[in-house]
Amino acid sequence: MSRAATVSSLNEKQERILQYLREHAGTRTYFKSRLIANDLGLTPKEVGTNMSALETGEFDVSVEKWGYSSSTTWMVSV
Repeated sequence: MSRAATVSSLNEKQERILQYLREHAGTRTYFKSRLIANDLGLTPKEVGTNMSALETGEFDVSVEKWGYSSSTTWMVSV
């Protein structure tokens, strides 16, 4: 599947999260759902639910569920 086809299949929240990760993954590797949620005006549950689409899709960022403590942590690389 091409990147354009994959990106067009994302909903609005997933697109916002993907853009956020693109903007910040150059300087950070690990992201907590609750911190992404705070920055984007979402709930941590919304972030976690929508990150699964980014984790399984083909994008210019790689997303992997890394750990769970006070919030799910995601490892992101570009």
